[in-house]
Amino acid sequence: MITSVFKKSTPLNYSLVVILILVFFFMFQIKDPSWVTSYFLAFQKVSLLCFILASFFMINFIVKKNGLSKDNGYAIFFYLLFLLFFPTLFNNPNVIYANFFILLAVRRLISLQSLKASKEKIFDASFWIFVASLFQFWSVLFLVLVFISIVFHVSRDYRNWVLPFIALLAVAILFYMTSLILNIDAVAFFQERAVVDFRIDYFKNNYENGALSIYTAVALFFVTSMLMTLSNRPQIVHSSYKKVVAYFFIAALVYIISPNKSNDLLLFSIAPLTIMATSHVEYMQQKLNNEIVYYVLIVCSLFTFFSQL
Repeated sequence: MITSVFKKSTPLNYSLVVILILVFFFMFQIKDPSWVTSYFLAFQKVSLLCFILASFFMINFIVKKNGLSKDNGYAIFFYLLFLLFFPTLFNNPNVIYANFFILLAVRRLISLQSLKASKEKIFDASFWIFVASLFQFWSVLFLVLVFISIVFHVSRDYRNWVLPFIALLAVAILFYMTSLILNIDAVAFFQERAVVDFRIDYFKNNYENGALSIYTAVALFFVTSMLMTLSNRPQIVHSSYKKVVAYFFIAALVYIISPNKSNDLLLFSIAPLTIMATSHVEYMQQKLNNEIVYYVLIVCSLFTFFSQL
């Protein structure tokens, strides 16, 4: 049944997913309704919701525009299910903003395979990654994905290797100007954030621990499926899928080394996992197999969501 609903990309699919994310978002927010009495907090909640919805359409654009998915609604539905594993991220603006900027960067990097406007795409991707690092410092590690993309497509032109550093200079100048206007201590800003912490002992309860364990098992399943079937996929998308796999492992590294660790940081890994999950159900033509994958994920996501309310 689920497979039939999302087999084709229709306005109904998008409407259903948007309604569901609104329901789950406000279901989590009503735990603490104090934000309703504050204009600033209310504006922040609305902005978070807008960025989350924009992320849905961004991941859908990435998979459709670059041939990583057929004309269906699997990607946005998987993205919703994976978000529900970690509902606390609905209250984490820095991670949500940073993730959106990383998606903007990945959109440019995946499309680099067309070899059109490659320099603009490298600069844009690097720029958005450095902007993301202002919200979540260790997202700067996604710059590795920029150099991987250069190696895959445009490594012979030395100017492409310089562009990320020009983007760094541009973001540094903009940040410095902003820090002067807002009286921000730039040195202290980065000293507080450029810290490595490998400890994973932040769990407030067993349900957060359980959500991480289930998500890890699901991620291993889809990553393994991608790695085992990659050689059988069309040659034209090999480099794109390799970048998606690299994207996932960089996201995992960001989670592992970040200070002030929480499950929210796994938001960076949801987009690549969504692409791999979508690819899995499309590659596996057995309807029963796909239905099982969907229902297992739905049960796991709903259980982890409601257990953490």
